[in-house]
Amino acid sequence: MEKEKVVYMWGYLPGAMPQRSPLLAPIVVRVPQEESNIGAGNYSWKDVCGGGCGFAMAISDSGKLITWGSTDDLGQCYLTSGKHGEIPAPFPLPEEISIVKAAAGWAHCVAITETGEVYTWGWKECIPSGKFLGEPAEDKEISDGQSSFPAQQVSPHPQGLRSTVAAASGIETRGGEDGAKRRRVSSAKKPAESSSSCEEGLSALPCLVSLNPGVRIVSVAAGGRHTLALSDIGQVWGWGYGGEGQLGLGSRIRMVSSPHPVPCIDSSSLRNDRAMGLSHGCLGSEGQGLRVPGNYVKRIACGGRHSAVITDAGALLTFGWGLYGQCGQGSTDDELSPTCVSSLLGIRIESVAAGLWHTVCTSADGDVYAFGGNQFGQLGTGAEQAETLPRLLDAPSLENMHVKVVSCGARHTAVVTGDSKVFCWGWNKYGQLGLGDVIDRNIPSQVSMDGHVPINVACGWWHTLLLAEPPT
Repeated sequence: MEKEKVVYMWGYLPGAMPQRSPLLAPIVVRVPQEESNIGAGNYSWKDVCGGGCGFAMAISDSGKLITWGSTDDLGQCYLTSGKHGEIPAPFPLPEEISIVKAAAGWAHCVAITETGEVYTWGWKECIPSGKFLGEPAEDKEISDGQSSFPAQQVSPHPQGLRSTVAAASGIETRGGEDGAKRRRVSSAKKPAESSSSCEEGLSALPCLVSLNPGVRIVSVAAGGRHTLALSDIGQVWGWGYGGEGQLGLGSRIRMVSSPHPVPCIDSSSLRNDRAMGLSHGCLGSEGQGLRVPGNYVKRIACGGRHSAVITDAGALLTFGWGLYGQCGQGSTDDELSPTCVSSLLGIRIESVAAGLWHTVCTSADGDVYAFGGNQFGQLGTGAEQAETLPRLLDAPSLENMHVKVVSCGARHTAVVTGDSKVFCWGWNKYGQLGLGDVIDRNIPSQVSMDGHVPINVACGWWHTLLLAEPPT
């Protein structure tokens, strides 16, 4: 008989506790069992998905996306998180669908059904219009303007794409922010995302995104304002804001309003000259030309304004905003196309996660490598300086540990080891490290789990969720 799984939460979930007190240590998510919760199944947990800023997401065994933790007066939009605070409840998606995976950015969400379809909702500029568009142009919005489909209506398009988008107002989707504002290093410790609002007029109800016929999505990732989706044949699709190259399309596209294929394993996605290839690209077996090791992509991750993917051969590619070194290329340049992290060649990378300004990956040997911004110790190196190249974490607390799972919040990191231990580090203003205080940590620190066996960890923007099961 399968054990009943438990979900723990800690960090910033203002609607989850009285007086909005921060959750400084793990507490079990209590769920109601009343029959009045139609469609919730028996509320047994299947997985945790993290969530966005101030709301949590998990998946029930019955395939419902469960959300909780939000409030209605902190700039958090109910259309994104669901209209509930401390009581977890199914997010209102069509009854007939079963959700298997989900992800959330700052204020948008994306979920996959068991049939490989994708639903997305939240901040309107993150939601695809459903109109097929041609080749991207430099520094232009790729958008068909305001969608006008009635809410809850699925409208097929001649191009084979369909979407359901709320037309709650006549406000057109706003373009990208001014580039200069987005690059102010002086605001590093200021929550860059706090200026965002999620008013209902700027929000979209769930939209069914259909790509080319036969495309089946198996994984999704959500960044600050962009989304990546991975198909069952290892093709990456992207949409949303791309001003720093986080969509990997080779240029600074402000807005991509329909899913576009991201050329990850393609000669066009790599540096052309050998000199640049030595530091940025991947050399072929003959030492001539550039070739990404692998034949398809198996993992994807989105940070605030950057992205990362892993090929089947274990090569890590990054693209997008590079100001803090979060692309791991040894510089602070933006990467407009997927570029191989050459310093990790020869190391088989198994998983990757990305935060607002940092990236963390794990190898097949269970080692952890981190790079990017480190203002709050989110890299776990024991210091606070940024790292522009991947750095192996040699913290004593991780010695002889085989890390299996990694997840990043905006400015914190969490891992689960092969022997079922949980470690967190980084920013801890809201208790998102689960250590019982609000003191930042710059080295991996173990979280006490009361005897339960951790299975998966998923960070929200400023909180952490853990899926666990009772001990044997």
